[in-house]
Amino acid sequence: MRIVVMKFGGTSVATPESRQRILEKVVESRRKGNRPVVVVSAMGRAPSPYATDSLLALVGDFAEFQCPAELDQLMAVGETLSAIVISHTFRANDIPSRSFDGRQAGIETTDEHGDGKVVFIDPQRLHAYLQTGGVPVVTGFQGVNSKGEVTTLGRGGSDTSAVALGAALKAHYVEIYTDVDGVMTCDPRVYDQSQILNQINFEEMGELASEGAKVIHPRAVEMADMHGVPVWIKNTLNDHPGTFMARAVPRQAYERDRVISGIAHMFGMTGLVMKVNERSRQVEVLQKLADAGVNLDLINVTPRLLYAILPTKVFQNKGEALLQTMGLEYQITHGCAKLSIVGAGMRGTPGVMAQVVSCLHEAGVPIIHSTDSNITISILVSEEHVPRAVEALHQQFKV
Repeated sequence: MRIVVMKFGGTSVATPESRQRILEKVVESRRKGNRPVVVVSAMGRAPSPYATDSLLALVGDFAEFQCPAELDQLMAVGETLSAIVISHTFRANDIPSRSFDGRQAGIETTDEHGDGKVVFIDPQRLHAYLQTGGVPVVTGFQGVNSKGEVTTLGRGGSDTSAVALGAALKAHYVEIYTDVDGVMTCDPRVYDQSQILNQINFEEMGELASEGAKVIHPRAVEMADMHGVPVWIKNTLNDHPGTFMARAVPRQAYERDRVISGIAHMFGMTGLVMKVNERSRQVEVLQKLADAGVNLDLINVTPRLLYAILPTKVFQNKGEALLQTMGLEYQITHGCAKLSIVGAGMRGTPGVMAQVVSCLHEAGVPIIHSTDSNITISILVSEEHVPRAVEALHQQFKV
């Protein structure tokens, strides 16, 4: 069987009109000889009544009485509703179909609630149903742990579910349907000359996703890379070909000699400079922050200073009090954004950082802090300078 996993996000299942588009996509896939396996998210986004955040709000006033296992059961309701509605939609249009929750689909996870990891999938029941010619509709975002309890996979879990099922079913590819045409070279809300990337490899996509591009969850990209599952990102509402992702994309992708594939950003960051002039003390400070769950980024260690960034909310909720408890002298810069340029083409290409610094200087964008890795250069700038910085970098590297 030529199995194709088709995952539809919350906006794709939210209305009768968008569900009609799902039906059309599945009909077309079947016409091409594919055997679709559909994975769905909860309907819409808050304040839609069946969105995950809306369901959680039902017990929001009982924070001290909340049970993680029950919260998972509550959140799983959203995907269960979607799967049942979509399977009914298919049957009403002469497509045999039935819904499968995480347990029925054979998705086994680790024991932790709210952030379970997929450890195994037994695809036997799905394979058996596919043999009948039916279209299984599987709940994304959920599975079952070793205790037989419902678990959820954390934010972006439906993407992860789809790729995991693609691996278990040995699918020809996975299609992630959303409300954009594919992976963009940058956020079009920041720079309106952004372009659709026709193809991108997993390494680059993983970096972009981790650095703020929200079109697919980083865990899903990592899993697709691990199991060699090709992935398409497409728009439910039109027939744009979308973006193709794989370990090594087709040869045509390299006809254009590009250094940078995309630009991502994250708002709401705080720059932090800590005065710590002993190495053992630096280790102690970093370890205490880690033990408290404070995840630092863009870390730079010098003989006398520690440079880093972190989300402003994390600094206010945890970091500030901890730094004061340790008696550290430090400086902070609020209102910052992390801006990252990503591209496998910069590997072994000299002068990329020089171009970054030069074009941002000409654009009047001060760099507060920067670090780089193999295929990523990340810089900290003021939030107000993000549109100007993205435009300058986009034009400099002809993304």
